[in-house]
Amino acid sequence: LLLSLPSFAAPQLRIGTLAPKASPWGQVFETWAKAVSAKSGGAVELQFFYNGQQGDEAAMVGKMKSGQLHGAAVTSIGLSKIYKPILALQLPGLFSSWAQLDRARDAMKAEFEKGVSDAGFRLAGWGDVGIVYFLSKGVDVKAPANLQGKKPYMWRDDATQPTLFQVIGGVTPVPLNVPEVLPQLNTGAINVVMSSALAAEQLQWSSKLDTILPDPAVFSVGAVVLSSKQLDALPADLRQIVLDTGKVAASALTTRIRNEDAASLGRLKQKMTVLSPSADDKAKWAGVYKQTRQRLAQGTFSPELVTKLEGLAN
Repeated sequence: LLLSLPSFAAPQLRIGTLAPKASPWGQVFETWAKAVSAKSGGAVELQFFYNGQQGDEAAMVGKMKSGQLHGAAVTSIGLSKIYKPILALQLPGLFSSWAQLDRARDAMKAEFEKGVSDAGFRLAGWGDVGIVYFLSKGVDVKAPANLQGKKPYMWRDDATQPTLFQVIGGVTPVPLNVPEVLPQLNTGAINVVMSSALAAEQLQWSSKLDTILPDPAVFSVGAVVLSSKQLDALPADLRQIVLDTGKVAASALTTRIRNEDAASLGRLKQKMTVLSPSADDKAKWAGVYKQTRQRLAQGTFSPELVTKLEGLAN
């Protein structure tokens, strides 16, 4: 008789991420999962898949659309597969401080979240990845021209990096997905990456690199997105628990990641050769970044969006 009774498993939200479980992101996600389970009395659960087990971010978004995944913690690259204008927050050279990024993101939040919602997703909470720098092995990238003839990694799904390298000229980037980067660093197939210090440490890239240009190129952001269809299938009280705890997790993550990223940068500076670009070098980078933004405003993004973000950054 007992064997014939139906079993009622708690609804489970399957969420993918590139982050390792032991990373600061993973630790917060695990805390979020425990909070959801506790507050719902085990009536709903979050199951995270770490280390890119569900593929790169574009693949995870595709699985969300097909129903194989119910959510993903993604950077702006993944978000751009849902609503491309969000990627404009990653325009190179756009921001020089977190305060500028916060001001711009807050101003655009309603528009961006509506775009995500219209695409069939719910943004559960914004997050950060860290400040992106040029990290390299045996390559001094004080000035843009130093990248010519080198082998920089380019995230295959990033719509901004190809234009950046085209503006510099003489650069043939190596397009890869994130899980492919470490093996290519091991073989020497790439010798330059653009990454936050924290991400480089957590993904084990920094152990293969020896030089850093400590001038910010990008302030990298992300978010946790959930399938609206899956959320709407939950009872209202359970749905609210997931969303409320998600906001708390995102807020805690923002503070923690910024602090951890700054600490990571300090550690890398102790281990690596730290480049000191001249005023002329800095001016050349600023010129490359500005020209890149201008080109991206001619098709990838609307001119109005780029102009607005540049205004918010000042």
